[in-house]
Amino acid sequence: MVGPGKVAHTHAQALVDLPGAHLTAVCGRNEERTAAFAAEYGARPFTDLAGALNDPEVRAVILCTPHPLHAQDAVQAARAGKHLLVEKPLAVSLEDADRMIAAAREAGVKLGVVSQRRLYEPVQRVKAAILAGKIGRPVLGTLSLLGWRGPEYYAMDAWRGTWAGEGGGVLVNQAVHGLDLLQWFMGPVAEVSGAWANLNHPGIEVEDTAVATLRFAGGAVGSVVVSNSQNPGLWGRIHVHGENGASVGVQTDGGSSFVAGVTQAVEPPINDLWTVPGEAHLLPAWQAGDRGRAAHQGVMTHYHRLQIGDFVAAIREERESLVPGEEGRKTVELIEAIYRAGREHAAVPFPLGG
Repeated sequence: MVGPGKVAHTHAQALVDLPGAHLTAVCGRNEERTAAFAAEYGARPFTDLAGALNDPEVRAVILCTPHPLHAQDAVQAARAGKHLLVEKPLAVSLEDADRMIAAAREAGVKLGVVSQRRLYEPVQRVKAAILAGKIGRPVLGTLSLLGWRGPEYYAMDAWRGTWAGEGGGVLVNQAVHGLDLLQWFMGPVAEVSGAWANLNHPGIEVEDTAVATLRFAGGAVGSVVVSNSQNPGLWGRIHVHGENGASVGVQTDGGSSFVAGVTQAVEPPINDLWTVPGEAHLLPAWQAGDRGRAAHQGVMTHYHRLQIGDFVAAIREERESLVPGEEGRKTVELIEAIYRAGREHAAVPFPLGG
């Protein structure tokens, strides 16, 4: 584990009960914090990444460092022959994402990105309905993430709320999961228009609000409205509307999206919209089942455990993991396009040029 911060505890707790894998080493810049983290989970502490990568028991690395550090650490680990699972986002630029993907390919190691919300049961229902043609061709997709981050959130770590330390604001940190799901449901993006701003967080550098209009390669359109400025937080929702008039959707977050390693309890993800002919009556039972399941298995670690478990199995079985680096690259490209559209006040076509 590289970067023994808050989200690293989520990964470490997921590894505790995971068959076929265990946490061997922890690497961090702060010697005291790294030693305490390592002691808590029975791992060896390192303050030098090269030293940790030289440990023969280390076969894979989970990167939990601040976003702008992902590329340099990933390239170093890949060249050392270690498989890589990277916390979201994969990188803060397409250039960095491509460097990471190329390094993994050249070294013959696997590169995955954490997108555990793809494994939420209500998210899986939406994806399955689309693949089965239950809504016909998707023609409109919407992402609405209206949450809250207060001064205490940005005070947790020095890198938060800065371009150099975080690489962006609500788009990079809170909306990345929703953007991943939107493009996973709707398919490749063809063009983006957008705007972003810092509207009520004067103590930070990065944006707290962003809006975008998307055109997809298949002819569909989409909208993105994301913000950290609603107090209390309202919801995170992705809805997909089909050409036959039916709609499906998921509320991934009730209130503000959780802070890994900090939030103690969250509202369970549920399907909040379902008008597929002959299936609308299933919604109450699905919601009750999802709420009951979440009460016992824990939303904040269970799905990390599932994705890490798949990544371990992909290494052992020599197959592709559920969310390889190329999938993470798609979200990086979308975020970069929204930033570029806002700066240039113009539509940005895909694929992005230099």
